[in-house]
Amino acid sequence: MSDGELEREIASESAPAAAVPDAVMLNPLAALMTRHVLRDGEVVILMLRPSLWFIPFVCLRFAAVVLILMINAQIFNEQLHWHARLYNELGVFLLFARLMVAILQWLGRLYILTDMRVVQMVGVFAVEICECPLRKIGRVRVVYTLKERLLRLGSVEIIPFDDAFGVGLWQTVAKPKEVHLAIMQAIRRAKQGG
Repeated sequence: MSDGELEREIASESAPAAAVPDAVMLNPLAALMTRHVLRDGEVVILMLRPSLWFIPFVCLRFAAVVLILMINAQIFNEQLHWHARLYNELGVFLLFARLMVAILQWLGRLYILTDMRVVQMVGVFAVEICECPLRKIGRVRVVYTLKERLLRLGSVEIIPFDDAFGVGLWQTVAKPKEVHLAIMQAIRRAKQGG
């Protein structure tokens, strides 16, 4: 998500309803999905997906193992039952398959902040919806992995007061400090009753 898109999605204090048309224009699929999740009168303040860097991050370990096996197939070509080319082709196929799964995982993630709650939708074939009312959120913090810190990304961890809601984690988001600020402002408004 580009910087301009995120700025359009973060609503100002005075006009939280202004983010709804922008969010619908930016991603029709996300808008369609939120129609099934949102309640009457609920206003979307922020709607986003993880950064595109999420895709290589989830593939990294698998790709490293496959590449090591492909290199070993080249090194020990004479000792193998079949030619190393077959193993390399299999390795390339596995890498592309894992990349496709990672893209589906990225497409299956949607993070929504409304004026009443935070919603995290995760899943490819079976969508799991994790939600927490803003008034029940105990703490929100930004956490970084080394990879995220190098690329100026981060994950926003949402910890509720009540264990019944579960901890939410908005993984690998662009501009995590601004997302954190938007969530904190929404929590503050919800707890003040406005």
